[in-house]
Amino acid sequence: MARFRVVRRSSLPAAEAWRRLTDWPRHGDHVPLTRVTAAPPGPTRPGTLVVARTGLGRLGFDDPMEVVRWEPPTDRAPGRCRLEKRGRVVTGWAEIEVRALDNRSEVAWHEEVQLGRAGRLSPLLDPPTAWSARLVFGRLLGALLDDQGRTQGYDQGGG
Repeated sequence: MARFRVVRRSSLPAAEAWRRLTDWPRHGDHVPLTRVTAAPPGPTRPGTLVVARTGLGRLGFDDPMEVVRWEPPTDRAPGRCRLEKRGRVVTGWAEIEVRALDNRSEVAWHEEVQLGRAGRLSPLLDPPTAWSARLVFGRLLGALLDDQGRTQGYDQGGG
């Protein structure tokens, strides 16, 4: 499985960073050839199904993810959201953590993905998958958290 972690610090308060990061359709505004939907309507909660459709027309695939943990940030504890990937093309999980730093925030996006259910190609695809995912999610976090360009970040492989 390909593993990666992307961390960004933002001038946004934790509650606003959380709101932006969990506005699922906005993710599609910043990832090329991708549209993101969430169901059922209303606030996200455990059981919410988030689907990222990547491709052009019929040429593409769905990345369905179920929210299995939903804990918005508080003054005392970081917010945590865990999505379990339930697709035929992409499996694994993603976790988002938003931590308050005074009036700012730090966001960590940690993901473990496997392309294809059998995983036979995984050893060959893991390094380029992790590298490209760090790039895509680093840009996504930067765009979603942008507050006049005041985000800082670092990316980590593996862990």
